[in-house]
Amino acid sequence: MMSVHDEIRRLTAPDIGARKGGEPIVCLTSYHAHTARILDGYCDVILVGDSLGMVMHGLETTVPVTLDMMILQGHAVMRGSKRALVVVDLPFGSYEASKEQAFTSAVRVLKETGCGAVKLEGGRRMAETIAFLTQRGVPVMGHVGLTPQAINTIGSFRAQGREETDWAPIEADAHAVADAGAFAVVLEAIAEPLARRITGEVAIPTIGIGASVACDGQILVLEDMLGLSPRVPKFVKRFGDLGPSIEQAVKGYAAEVRARNFPGPENVYPMRKKKP
Repeated sequence: MMSVHDEIRRLTAPDIGARKGGEPIVCLTSYHAHTARILDGYCDVILVGDSLGMVMHGLETTVPVTLDMMILQGHAVMRGSKRALVVVDLPFGSYEASKEQAFTSAVRVLKETGCGAVKLEGGRRMAETIAFLTQRGVPVMGHVGLTPQAINTIGSFRAQGREETDWAPIEADAHAVADAGAFAVVLEAIAEPLARRITGEVAIPTIGIGASVACDGQILVLEDMLGLSPRVPKFVKRFGDLGPSIEQAVKGYAAEVRARNFPGPENVYPMRKKKP
């Protein structure tokens, strides 16, 4: 008899890397076991993003997110999924100081969560670190264009490459990440013609978030596309509108509790009938 492990094989970083130019790669973020369970039937990649700082904790940016926070939610997503490749973000401050620091952080994430890869932000400046990690058995997804962890130096969450004179450094970043051994690269908030050009030039899959349909795959923050986030970037399409539905449910619950209509007879446990 086949075991469960034989029936469902989890996708790996090389599986995703081999999808370059093929069927588009479907990616979403998740931070919980229950949402990961839903996503697992449809997504190739589930990203445990440091966006959890904003989505789960109400932080203004991703900068305060810690490695322990990422590992905790990585555990949850791995427990909730069986097939998708789970990628966990390395948060700000856990990899920039040195390639050795990055390796120590990445190894903690891989060992403690069981996930299949890590993601880190930065192009040319992180190429040496990416090479160091990939040569030592750590699959890395890159991230160029708008890099939210650098918000304090960028100044605002604004699209990149909208002037052709700005293209060269972003292109160079994407090439550096690919050449260093990353299996895929996220292109965030990049003008459509530049994203199309980069996708045609690099040998690894590009995962777009506000970077055009030309990319090899797409990713969004789950709560954004479900209509749970109050403010979303232009590149988000709301595929659901769960916010008002949740509010209606909570409003109904509160009204029934205050009217003493809930719990009703069908929601309570009666005494057992005594045997004659």
